[in-house]
This record gives sequence, structure tokens and C-alpha cells, in this order.
Amino acid sequence: MSGRITDVPGLRVGHATDRRAATGCTVLLGPFRGACDIRGMATGTREIEALSHLHLVGRADAILLAGGSAFGLAAADGVAAWLEERDQGFDAGVARIPIVPAAVIFDLAVGRADRRPDAAMGRAACDAAGPDVEEGRVGAGTGATVGKGLGAERAMPGGVGTAAVHGGGHVVGALAVVNALGDVLDGAGKIIAGARDEHGGFADSARLLRSGHPAPGPLPGTNTTLCVVATDAPLDRASLQGLARAGSAGQARRIAPVHTPFDGDLTFALSTAAAATPLPPDRLLALGAMAADAVAEAIERAVRADS
Repeated sequence: MSGRITDVPGLRVGHATDRRAATGCTVLLGPFRGACDIRGMATGTREIEALSHLHLVGRADAILLAGGSAFGLAAADGVAAWLEERDQGFDAGVARIPIVPAAVIFDLAVGRADRRPDAAMGRAACDAAGPDVEEGRVGAGTGATVGKGLGAERAMPGGVGTAAVHGGGHVVGALAVVNALGDVLDGAGKIIAGARDEHGGFADSARLLRSGHPAPGPLPGTNTTLCVVATDAPLDRASLQGLARAGSAGQARRIAPVHTPFDGDLTFALSTAAAATPLPPDRLLALGAMAADAVAEAIERAVRADS
């Protein structure tokens, strides 16, 4: 498997990175229909309800992923302003209102806690958006780490990864920002990034928890894996909810433990098709399988990119 989320037509990705502060943001520009599946217990989000199939607004204009914990949600203001200047957004009669759902990771303990993604950084990510997707410690993944079950000093770098799966006349792409409490596994279940023991080997966080090891040191909410799956298949928002759920299964394949009380894990699902068309259940099943595979590969690539 290879490719990137921008293999999906109509999608552009941009990063803004502050290496000195070890933080940044990543934007996906649409427009697109969307949905969101939340599995973690400590999320930081904005305008998620706009993706509900019950919501008046049928499409989102961008998705923002950012560091900075809840402070980083301010970067969405810059994305919204950038879109408004280009006359994009929901037509409310007196103004076009850009719809920018956003989610954040906690990276305040890695770089400078007083410098977080802001509106200027959100604008910079939009200016940088295009078909290429840089991986590793960039954008929202700049300050990401994984394997924090034995404390931050024994963790390893996380980052941003992307992948795509083609099949059945459609493509499903994924982008992951990996900042997990747990360890990251490869397809064979082998740990490839995670908590280190006193000898420098992998401690195996899940095994430690099963054996009754004390609860991890980080405070709740200081870890999160954010994923986006996107497709050109003409899915409505109800079907996209199922695709997001399938993408979350990809997280469970590559992170152990996952969806913990210490993580704010979630998965967005997007369709760039101009209109929604009902698809038979067997096709939805295939797209879901593609989504899980793409997310799993993107997570693995996020921690391998700088290795």
C-alpha cells in the first residue's frame, strides 16, 4: 500500500510548523460532506456537530487538526478567514460562513507551552495546501509523541502519516496525527514505536497494564490520535458515519492500548463527490475495509517517517 490522502480528487492538504515551539497545524481543504466518530474520552474539538446528518449545513469547507490542546483551536479562526476571503462557506444571505470542524492534540509539554497554533498559523497552512503531503514531525504532528505509559522521558516521536487504497473504482485515503499514550504496532503486531524500558527496549505498554502496572503518569487528555479518511465515493453523511467508524478500527489495529481515558481519539470521514448516491451494503463494506487499511498504514507511516 502507498499513496496519500490527496489521491482523493478535490482534496488539498497544508501544514504550518513551528519547530522551535514543537507545535503546528494541518488543514484539509474541501468542500466535502463529513462525519466524525469519537472514541477517546478527552477530546478537544470545534464545530463537530456541523458534521451530523441532522445539521442544517450539508457540507464543510475544511478540517483543521492542530497542536496546542484547546488553545490550538484558535487556528481555525485563520482558516475561516482565509476561506471567507475566497467567498467560500455556507450562504447565510448576509455573509458566507465557512464551516471548519477542528480537533487538537496535547503537545504543550514537548516544546514551549506559551506558543500554540493561532489564526496566523491556520492561514499559513491554507496557503501551503496542495497535493503533496509531508509526513513525520510536521504540522499538527510536530510535537506528537507515542508510548507515554512510563512517562514522557521514555516516549518516542509520533507525527503525521498518510496512505491511500484504490479499489472498485474509488479511492479511500487517510491521514493520521499520532500522539498516543499507547505503543504503535506494525501489521504483524510488533511494536515499532512506544514506551522504552530501562534498557532501551520496548516496555510493551499493554502487557504492563495487564500485569497490574500502576496507571501511567500523564494527566488525562494529554494524548490523542486524530485521523481523517476521505473518499471520492458518493456517500451521504449517514454512510460517512459508518466509514468513520471503520477508520477507527484501523486505529485499534496499530495502537495498544487505544481509546483510553487519557486519549482524545477520533476519526473524521469525508466525501468529495458532488452529490450523494445510495450504495449497496456490499460496497459500503468494501469501502469500510479500505478505510481501516488506510488508517492503519497512515499510523505506521507517521512514526516511521523520521526513523
